[in-house]
Amino acid sequence: MIDRVKAPECVENIALVKDFIAAIMRNEKAEILAFFAEQACYHNIPMEPRQGREEIWQELSIIHSLASAIDWQLHHIGSGEGGCVFTERSDRYQVRGQWVSFKVMGIFEIVDGRIMHWRDYFDLQQCMQQLS
Repeated sequence: MIDRVKAPECVENIALVKDFIAAIMRNEKAEILAFFAEQACYHNIPMEPRQGREEIWQELSIIHSLASAIDWQLHHIGSGEGGCVFTERSDRYQVRGQWVSFKVMGIFEIVDGRIMHWRDYFDLQQCMQQLS
């Protein structure tokens, strides 16, 4: 059963994640980092987790610095208890004139209108094969 009190929060959290994805595709560091809480954690599994905005950018910039274009295709999005937003995506990056694409399952934990925890699950091997 849907908790009617939390339903507006779910809608707001989904909108925030959609806005974040739009910012990712514009690839502007300051705009992207503004979505995160000060002590946010990004875990791009299977890599090590990154704590804080600057460490998060260090992880993102590995591919963002190579990309001339970014296109995250959102297939499904939903929200659950505790401020969690779940995404199923195809993340696409244009690198050296060629598109690199891989499937991603992402979980965003939203606290006070900011991303506090973000975990992405993807096949690193699939990504690396396309970049080599």
